[in-house]
Amino acid sequence: MSSTVIASLIAANQPVIIYFGTSILIVGLVGNCLNAIVFLSLKTFRENSCAFYLTIMSIVNIGQLISGLLSRILMSGFSIDYTQTSLFYCKFRTFFFQFTTSLSLACICLASIDQYFATCTRLQWQQWSNIKTTRRILIIITFILMIIQIPCLIYYKHIQPIPTEKTICGITNMSFVQFNMYFNYLFLGNVLPYSLTILFGTMAYRNIQQSSNRTVPLIRLQLDKQLTAMVLVQIVYNFFSLFPSLIAYSIGSYGNIQDPMIKASVDLAYTITLCVYYSYFASSFYIYISISERFRRQFFYVFFKKHWNRCLQHKVFPNQLALQPQVIQLNLISRID
Repeated sequence: MSSTVIASLIAANQPVIIYFGTSILIVGLVGNCLNAIVFLSLKTFRENSCAFYLTIMSIVNIGQLISGLLSRILMSGFSIDYTQTSLFYCKFRTFFFQFTTSLSLACICLASIDQYFATCTRLQWQQWSNIKTTRRILIIITFILMIIQIPCLIYYKHIQPIPTEKTICGITNMSFVQFNMYFNYLFLGNVLPYSLTILFGTMAYRNIQQSSNRTVPLIRLQLDKQLTAMVLVQIVYNFFSLFPSLIAYSIGSYGNIQDPMIKASVDLAYTITLCVYYSYFASSFYIYISISERFRRQFFYVFFKKHWNRCLQHKVFPNQLALQPQVIQLNLISRID
C-alpha cells in the first residue's frame, strides 16, 4: 500500500509542473509584455523613476520565466534537458537564470526605495527620485549582479555521478556550492529583498498617509499613491510566493529524511511551491490591474484608444480602395480647372 502511495506522489510531480507550470508561463509572458507596453506607451510612466524600475522588472521577468520555468517544464515535465547535451547551455542557462532573478528582485527593492524618496517631505530626499539617477543606479546594479554571477560560467560543468554514470549539469567545487546556497539563494534571493522591500515599503506607506503635509501637484500625488499601492501589494505577494519554496527546499536538502513516503511528499510540495515561486515573476500585471483603478483606465486607454485606433487608421478597407480612383480623378480635374 505504501509503495503505491509513494509511486503516486512521485508521478504527481510531472502533471503539476506541466499544467500548473505551463499556465504560469503563458500568463506570465503575456502579463509582462502588457506591463512593458503600458509603461512605455504613457509619458507619465516614462518620466517616472519608480515606473522605470517596474518597466525593467517586467522585461527581465520575461527572461527569468524563459530561462527558469520553461527549462524546468521541459526537464521535469517532458524529460528534455539540453543542459546534459550542451556545455554552453549548461553554463549560460544557470548564469542567465540567476542574473535575471537577482535583477528582478533588485528592481522591486529599488522601486520601494524610490517610492520612499518620492513621498518624503524633505526636498533633499525627493531629489534622489529622478529618472537620470535611476538609470545610473540600475546600470551599476546590473554590472554588479553580472559580476557576482560570473562564477556560474566557470564552475558549472558536465559531471557523471558514479552510481548512475549519467551526464548532468552540476557543480563539483564545494566552496562555490556553499556560496551559491547561502549568498545567492538565501541572502541575495530572499533575506535582502525581504528586508529592503518591507522596510522601505512601510516607510513609503507612512509617507503617503501623511501626504496632506506635502505641497505637490495633485496629479503627482495621485501617481505616487498609485505606484506605492502597486509596489506594496507586489511586496506582500513577494513574501507569500517566494518563501514557501525556500522552506520546502531547505527541508528536502537539509532535513536528512529517511522515510521514502515523507521524502516523496516533500518533493511534491517542493514542485508545487516552485510553481508558486515562479508565479511571482508572472503576477505583476495582474496585481496592478486588480488593485489600481487608475492602472486599469491607463491599460484600456493604451490598448483600445491609442494602439487600436492607430491600427484602424493604417487599415485600408475595400470601399476606400474603390473610392481612390474617383478621388484621384477629381483631383486631376480640379488641377486642370
